[in-house]
Parts: sequence; C-alpha cells; structure tokens
Amino acid sequence: MTKLTKRTKLELFIELLKDQDRKSLFQIISEFLNLLLIHREFPTHYFSRYLFKKRTTNIKDYLPNKLLDEKIPSILNDKKVKEVLDNKLYFDLYYSQFNISLPKILMYNHKEIFIVGNKLIKVHNASDLLILLEEIFKQNSPYDSIMIKKTYASSSGNQIYKLFLRQLRTDPEKVNEIYSQVTRSEFLFQETVRQHPELDKLNSSCLNTIRIDTFIGADGKIDIISAHIRMSANNYHVDNINSGGCAVGIDLQTGKLKKYGYSDIHAVGVKVLTEHPITKTVFENFSIPFFPQVKELALKTASFMPGLRLIGWDVAIGESGPVLIEGNSNYEISGSDFLNGGYLANTTFRKVLHEINYL
Repeated sequence: MTKLTKRTKLELFIELLKDQDRKSLFQIISEFLNLLLIHREFPTHYFSRYLFKKRTTNIKDYLPNKLLDEKIPSILNDKKVKEVLDNKLYFDLYYSQFNISLPKILMYNHKEIFIVGNKLIKVHNASDLLILLEEIFKQNSPYDSIMIKKTYASSSGNQIYKLFLRQLRTDPEKVNEIYSQVTRSEFLFQETVRQHPELDKLNSSCLNTIRIDTFIGADGKIDIISAHIRMSANNYHVDNINSGGCAVGIDLQTGKLKKYGYSDIHAVGVKVLTEHPITKTVFENFSIPFFPQVKELALKTASFMPGLRLIGWDVAIGESGPVLIEGNSNYEISGSDFLNGGYLANTTFRKVLHEINYL
C-alpha cells in the first residue's frame, strides 16, 4: 500500500466550501464558537466528526477529544494493571486461561532470540529467519499467511505485517524488511484468523474487527457502551482508520450496521460513505454474524479485568464465532463517540461522566 496523502488545511477548507451537504458558513461558525464556549477548548472535533454536515443537529452530544482520550481513561483505569493489555504476549497468556478464543501464537522473539514452543533459537541473519519461517508454515500447513505484530506499540496499524507463504521465495525484500524490524525489538507471530465469509463481503483483504466499549460502574455492574466495525477502505491488510480504513456504527440491539461510514477526514476529505468503495456492499442494515456472542465475549473479558473500568475491545468474527484480538485501556474513545451519535446522549456513558463529575 502506498503511503496515504494527507490533505492540507487549505485543501480541506476548499473541499468544505464546495460540499453540497454542509451547513451554511454562518451556522458552521456559530456552532464552532458555541462549542468553544461550552468546552473551553478548541473544538477540533467539530470538523473531524463531520458536525458541519446538515444531518447533524445534536452537535452538543459530541464530546471534546481531550476529555475522552486523555482525562477519562487516566481517572478510571489503573496504570499498574494496563500492562496486561499493552503487552500482547501477556494479554494472550492471561486470557488463554479463561477458555477464550484467541489467535494462536506460533512464535515470538526478543531481538535475535526466537521462542518456538519450548525451543529457543538464535537468528543471525535474514536467511536464518527465512528457514525458521518456512518451518513455521510447514508446522501450520492449513495457513498460507501469518500475522506479525510488535508486542508493544502496534496501534493504528503500525508495526503489523501480513506475510504470505509465497513471499518467502518470491519477495526477499519483504523477508529482509521483517528481519530488520523484528530483530530490533519484540514481536509476535500469530496465525491469520479465518474471517467469517459474511464479513468478507465488506472487505476480504483484512480482518474487519469490531471495537466494543465496556464500562464497569461503581457498583461493579458491567455495561456495553457502544460498538462499531472497522475495515480497510482499499486492499490493505489492516483496518485502522489512520491506515486508510473506514468505520461504521453498529446497533447494539439488532447487530446491524448504521447508514454511514466514516474515515480520516484528512485522508478522504468531506465525503461520507454509504457503501464500501471497493466491494460496493451497502452498510445500512448489514447484519454482523454472532453479534450476541460478541457482546457476551466483551462482558466476560471485562469481568476479568476489574482494575481497568473503561476498555475498548477488538473482536474479530471467525468462521465459527468471535475471536478476541486485543483490549485497549488508552484508546481513542472519541472514535466511538463519533460513530455512535455522541456519547453525551449515550445512557451508559453518562454514568461515566457522572462519576468523573462532568455532569
């Protein structure tokens, strides 16, 4: 995938002026200044969450970025506990004890030392890694690809590789690149989750994951706040919006997608999607398979992590049910606010706001 070209502020301003679906400039300026007075911070979310569109009338329900992404997680989540989520190896070791479906770890490393099963193998060069990878594929013959993720800091699609078996012989540059990256740090080598065929209709190039947020109240009750699905908007192997993906809200009661899909405004401009740009699958009323089980999984995983009261879980839909990919205690809650109509109007999130004395 070629690097995304980000629009400049001037380019975005010109697009906004030409947008037939925007509010009047007078209304945009008035609403922007009103949010500035309400929140006492520069309301950049007015534009990043498309509040300038005519259809958005409840602009006050959308909360500012600093409150959502910085203040609230720091209050509700114990920093001493978050290591279990931040470290993907620890995450797997912890949650595997609860009979939860997780992607199988085939191998992991610390720089040039690789651990496969109960064996430690030292890799001296890219050729050594190639031999090791060939053995991994041989031992896991049903799979024609594996996922390689940095143990730490692989958020937003960074430091994540998808390696196909055929590339071991046809793409030496890819193997050299992976060798250069993984031997500088720590990585996991995981099986590629076989996605449910229904989700392939959205996009088959990546694992289209569901972000589902949970909150543990002061009384210990666990609630689901909202959910949305993310997918690549092109043919990339990750679904993150920052990597060119798009996201669509999910109705918690029906498990069906909402009408509109959104991406990074700096990458795609002011256009809003109603169907996938490549597969042409219409978003509205598209049913997510196993969605009741996804909600059950989120509630179960949250119950085992009481020190982290606000978590965004990433869940894939495999061929036979949901698969837990990861949990996030420091994440862009603003994205969930955006894709679910504003968190101030969300009954469960209002409990969060009451607890931090925002309301």
